[in-house]
Amino acid sequence: MVNLELYKVFHTVVRCGSLTKAAEELYISQPAVSQAIKQLESQLGAPLFHRTHKGMELTAQGGELVYRDVEKALAILDGVENKLRALRETATGTLRIGASETIFQYILSEKIVAYHRAYPQVKIELISDVSPRIIECLKTDRCDIGFLNLPIPEDAAVDLGDPILLLHDVFVAGEAFAHLKDKPLTLWDLQSLPLLLLEENTVARTSLETFCRQNGVALTPAVEVDSWDFMKRLVTSGMGVGCLPREYAERRLKSGELFELDVRPKLPVRAVGMALPAGGNLSFALRAFISTVKNETPLM
Repeated sequence: MVNLELYKVFHTVVRCGSLTKAAEELYISQPAVSQAIKQLESQLGAPLFHRTHKGMELTAQGGELVYRDVEKALAILDGVENKLRALRETATGTLRIGASETIFQYILSEKIVAYHRAYPQVKIELISDVSPRIIECLKTDRCDIGFLNLPIPEDAAVDLGDPILLLHDVFVAGEAFAHLKDKPLTLWDLQSLPLLLLEENTVARTSLETFCRQNGVALTPAVEVDSWDFMKRLVTSGMGVGCLPREYAERRLKSGELFELDVRPKLPVRAVGMALPAGGNLSFALRAFISTVKNETPLM
């Protein structure tokens, strides 16, 4: 197959009408241009130019036929390059964002709104699911960027960035348990309380159970819930003591609807991380969204 650069030199010589002018436009020497034309003629097996005192003229049976096809091919390639350049330099197309419903609500909602205001021409698709399924979406090209509850198992197909938000799991209660305010408690003490915990097989529940097991404690929930909002409503109404990230209960803690129990030892800090398909090219739209996520204050 002929080197594409030879066709580009050929096309430039035709447009310029001389080897000298073509060499100036291509920023190479005239002998290099001449050598490229000879090489192309040799590989195609046909003369492409008549060398005249007026310059370079295309041959009827070789040069003119080749030029028409080369011009079309180079125009197509220019179009492809322009489209790729647009992806790198302008925010267009579709951006597919994957995260859990909680992460969308508490961390990403304001960021997505701010991004849409800045880049309204980008279509945004939200994929709401648990972290393991978001990882699969990243690996199968159904998602451009994912936000995951950490930790997650290492996976060579996913690039995990720095955490975008730290989560501090705490035990909280409502007015029905006011007698526990400012009272030092241990994990053992919690076993006698009606506990509201997130459902099993979630990152938060697994993290809590692992930590308690390491401290020789097994906590049995009185009620299992499937969302932080539902847990907050039940805890506020006095059904029991809940365990959730402080960051997700900040409004109710500030208002006094809930208060934080003084439980020792403290639960380990978790995080929400940003993930991308490994080795993928980042479009301008995706890079702009990453900048928005990193620069804006999380919604609390």
